[in-house]
Amino acid sequence: MPVIAQQLQGVHQRIAAAAREAGREPESIQLLAVSKGQNLQSMRAAYQAGARRFGESYLQEALSKQEALADLTDIEWHFLGPAQSNKTRALAAHFHWLHSLDRLKIAQRLSEQRPSTLPPLNVCLQVNIDAEPSKSGVSPDTLEPLARAVDAMPGLRLRGLMAIPARSASAAHTHSAFGALRQTLIELRSLGLKGPLDTLSMGMSGDLEAAVAEGATCVRIGTDIFGPRIAAQPS
Repeated sequence: MPVIAQQLQGVHQRIAAAAREAGREPESIQLLAVSKGQNLQSMRAAYQAGARRFGESYLQEALSKQEALADLTDIEWHFLGPAQSNKTRALAAHFHWLHSLDRLKIAQRLSEQRPSTLPPLNVCLQVNIDAEPSKSGVSPDTLEPLARAVDAMPGLRLRGLMAIPARSASAAHTHSAFGALRQTLIELRSLGLKGPLDTLSMGMSGDLEAAVAEGATCVRIGTDIFGPRIAAQPS
């Protein structure tokens, strides 16, 4: 079995084992293959092994890959990087999902620029769950106004929350951060918004099991599928 196919299978096995341990169905957890900094050959290998959801963080790199992989018509493209004003038109036109929305201005631009021929852009609000000054994301305490505004925008579909907890050697801290994001989503659901709010985008190669235990519905895995990045490209 090719290496990437073998590694992808291994990640699926980890997800299934973590789900069973948590009393969950493995099918309730989506795997997002984080392909930023990876080459087309690796992405095609992952696709041939069954991957259909790919996550990118650098816009120009992603657009180039989309053009080169246009023959793979059922790829679902997810954007994970910072959503800046000068990127919104391309993000609105070329992606199925955005996981990193954290500003009203950006949300308004995305909604207005989403082509009418496409369904609303699926978005997750990025939450700075550990209040790290260097990290993007809205604080849980100020999340509600942004969620209400995004939920009312015709070009967007509010799917849930995303977070990247602070790096910690403590498994207890990692579980606590993921649990806090889950609780924040539960509180958001109580507002009666029209968006499905069915997505907790959390967990990467090093903390997949903790994320699944705390309710992740989408785990973002790069290294354990593709290995080290070949080259990180500018946005």
